[in-house]
Amino acid sequence: MTIRAAIVGYGNLGRSVEDNIKRQDDIELVGIFSRRTELDTGTKVFPVADIDSYVDDIDVLYLCIGSATDIPEQATKYAAKFTTVDTYDNHKRIPEHYEAMDEVAYANDNVAIISTGWDPGLFSLNRTLASSLFPQSQQNTFWGKGVSQGHSDALRRIDGVQKAVQYTIPREDAIESARSGNGQDITGHNAHLRQCWIVADPADHERIENEIRTMPDYFVGYEVEVHFISEEEFVRDHQGLPHGGHVITSGDLGGTHNTVEFSLDLNSNPAFTAAVQVAYGRAAYRLKEAGQSGAFSVLEVPPYLLAPQSLEELLARDV
Repeated sequence: MTIRAAIVGYGNLGRSVEDNIKRQDDIELVGIFSRRTELDTGTKVFPVADIDSYVDDIDVLYLCIGSATDIPEQATKYAAKFTTVDTYDNHKRIPEHYEAMDEVAYANDNVAIISTGWDPGLFSLNRTLASSLFPQSQQNTFWGKGVSQGHSDALRRIDGVQKAVQYTIPREDAIESARSGNGQDITGHNAHLRQCWIVADPADHERIENEIRTMPDYFVGYEVEVHFISEEEFVRDHQGLPHGGHVITSGDLGGTHNTVEFSLDLNSNPAFTAAVQVAYGRAAYRLKEAGQSGAFSVLEVPPYLLAPQSLEELLARDV
């Protein structure tokens, strides 16, 4: 059966989800829902205000909206009507997002898979798997070097910011310490630099920088650089969207030091995030078809549900 999918939001992530779905044999893109009336796409575009009229036409709704404010304010509204998949990435608030989505999705017999992508997402899975292998483990996560979509979105929502991008840059000495099993004093805060490049009116620079440095969950506690540049320089030097990172877990087994490392090197952060989100949409559909409802984290979804192949095909291939 073909999964009928739709997208809410049409920024970098929404465009990437659209492109990914068009490459799938078992997923059909019904349309894109947006507040904008004209989008540069060949896909059908519908007003997001009319989305409730399409409940019977959509099996899975991909929420491609921002984590800073859009998902906290809007996701439960969509989960009341549709089976949804989001990429919410505010790590500290994932438990409350899970609880809110679970309550609404369960009450309305829908499935809501939250916080897909690569971190949270694939890195979450690897942290759980790798730490389970050692009686006592040392684990460190490093992000970058690359563009953080969530942090960049948070910057762009500051009043007066015209364009903005944020790069997360890990310290190489911290990575090597983690690999050698000496990462006990490394934290996400002291192992990374958050570098912000912003286009804004000079009259707003001081206020904007203060708002950045005092923004909880995103920048407080990190080493932060704030650079104000011209629009020409921004367009010339800051259009790419690379990212990546490492989850490094180590511990002693049989009297020897062992390390498990999971790493990603991504040329396009939104394209890869979209690939993970689309795969979890397939899982959301299958869970719903099996009579499940409520919220699911990536930790709760059996991996075989993500694949286009059946479980029998996967077993024959991999076992």
